[in-house]
Amino acid sequence: MSEAGSRASRLLGGETFSFADAIGGWRGLVENALPGLVYVTVFLIADNWQVPTVCAVATVVIMVVVRLLQHSPVTQALSGLVGVAIGAVWAWRSGSAGGYFAPGLIANAAYLTALLISMAVRWPIVGVVMGLVHGTGSAWRSDAGEAKRAQWGTAVLAAMFALRLAVQVPLYLSDNVAVLGTVKLVMGTPLFALTLWVVWLIVRNVGRRQETQDQPPLT
Repeated sequence: MSEAGSRASRLLGGETFSFADAIGGWRGLVENALPGLVYVTVFLIADNWQVPTVCAVATVVIMVVVRLLQHSPVTQALSGLVGVAIGAVWAWRSGSAGGYFAPGLIANAAYLTALLISMAVRWPIVGVVMGLVHGTGSAWRSDAGEAKRAQWGTAVLAAMFALRLAVQVPLYLSDNVAVLGTVKLVMGTPLFALTLWVVWLIVRNVGRRQETQDQPPLT
């Protein structure tokens, strides 16, 4: 499971919700946003795909090196490096600046498809995650109320990915790189954190073990 996925699972299973944790802290927010911001900024200056791609890759490499020098966890930075590297390869193969964003769109489409399939077969992914987090397995499926909340929580998550695609795909097809990059930043970590909070409000008790009430003493 990715760092973001593990963090989301922990948040959904928590008693309270932390937006700071949802965005990976301020450092995590900066590390997620900075490569894309650098890419768009340099693209506006250079007006080609080569220079922005090199700058974006260099930005992530620097962030990884800084974490290594500080002896801090590098998982998030390394996942960012992989994502940027895939985008760079795609831009190089397509010869287009917009190609940098294609892998992200494909990933969103894959997540949306998986979520919709899980809902169609009555095993909504959010419910599965909650059962695993709380150690209750599939017990939530035997409770109609919990199963319904799991479906709604998964639907909200699916709606986020659908919204990203609805907004970003037309920009990608029109090769509007500057606007696409800006929109992607806004609809990235901030939108994910807000969506996760809404999902948490819906499913926070799904799959949770019920407290056993103390039995009165026998007389």
